[in-house]
Amino acid sequence: MASQTDSIVQASLAALLKDSSFLPELQDKTRHQAFASLASILSTPNKVHKAFLRISLDNGEIVRIPAFRVQHNNTLGPYKGGIRFHEEVKEDEVINLAALMTLKNALHDVPFGGGKGGVVLTPRDHSAKEINLICQKYVHYFSDILGPDKDIPAPDMGSGDREMDWMMAEYKSIRPGEPYRGSFTGKSIINGGSLGRREATGKGVYFSFRYMLHDFLKEQQTFLSNTGNKFAKTLLGYTDKPMTVAVQGFGNVGSIAALEAYHCSLLQNKVVAVSDRNTMLYNSDGLDIPALIDFTGKNKGDLPTSEEQLMKAGIKAVIHERDQVLEQDVDVLILAALQDQIHEGNMENIKARFIVEGANAPVTGKADEYLSEKGVIIIPDILANAGGVIVSYFEWLQGRETQFYNEEEVFKLLVAKMKATMDSILPQYFGDPFPLRQNCYIHSVMKLSTVLYRQGKLY
Repeated sequence: MASQTDSIVQASLAALLKDSSFLPELQDKTRHQAFASLASILSTPNKVHKAFLRISLDNGEIVRIPAFRVQHNNTLGPYKGGIRFHEEVKEDEVINLAALMTLKNALHDVPFGGGKGGVVLTPRDHSAKEINLICQKYVHYFSDILGPDKDIPAPDMGSGDREMDWMMAEYKSIRPGEPYRGSFTGKSIINGGSLGRREATGKGVYFSFRYMLHDFLKEQQTFLSNTGNKFAKTLLGYTDKPMTVAVQGFGNVGSIAALEAYHCSLLQNKVVAVSDRNTMLYNSDGLDIPALIDFTGKNKGDLPTSEEQLMKAGIKAVIHERDQVLEQDVDVLILAALQDQIHEGNMENIKARFIVEGANAPVTGKADEYLSEKGVIIIPDILANAGGVIVSYFEWLQGRETQFYNEEEVFKLLVAKMKATMDSILPQYFGDPFPLRQNCYIHSVMKLSTVLYRQGKLY
């Protein structure tokens, strides 16, 4: 079954095929043949690597843990993508996420291709010693395909700088004398990581929303008023208007996005609801996000789940079921948990007028169509959550040059990169009837298609 990513890629190619101004050198039969080649290349990964990691647990038991590394496309540079540690990792999911990385890097002009990794496990069920061994085995099994100029993994759900440090160390021991600093990104600072990498995705998620609702709206009010576009009408309805925000997922991405909203003085927004795997917290006057971050830092990443915990932490909130966060009557919903969270079963209950995808593919294709038809503005994953890979690129460069940016410089470069992308996408989005996701995909597919054509890969 075709993924949502593949379906939108195919739709983008169909639109570009009819556009005679795109690759005008290709005509008639040759044009159709070239676009058929593009469809085949972009809809399939170059390679799918799979292994069963042999791990000795602390209790002496030997287990075999499924692990994947998918290399989707390296037209624009080395494969790049995180390694997900989660019990629900599946091969098809990793393939789809690798394809999304190819498109994301193309959209933001980052010179990487798309890759993705996954290990089927529940991290909290394993000791640090076991996770360390899993990291070593992952690198050992896939060492031939990894490297600073081949395929550069990074953290993803369930993994972080600790795991990247361990993996880089194993890569270094396997390949003595070879460059190793750029073999993994998202490392700790002491091991060559970039300042700001941990916060980059969450900051980028909020920036994509803030830029649209503040900078772009203020600068382009006349243009927006004249387009008649339904999405422009939604945006104009929030001119200087107070907004309520709900955040699904309070991990590395969601908590930072919530903190950015909490501190933002450019928009009148307040975070009234947050959720994690256990619970949802709500306060119509706005939640104390710094206090919640402090609490999760001391409690294995979990939000308060009882009145006693809330009282002890000095946090005012009402406790609800976790999934209620999706259907809250708020203006903005930031999705920073898992994929497929808004779907046919709940899409009619969504009240937010803005949805920001901090997670990958949290809105299904059917739900995306339904909500877009209603004029809901969805800032897609490919645009909103690219902060991590952008700063990973900076880390990769710093490792090669052995010189390092301070945190202020990193965030300045991140904002400039994302602003450039937004400036190239938003005018077109608000000027035609296509959803923002489709506009982003068309932009990415145009770049990939042009490069593939120039490289002689279409015939």
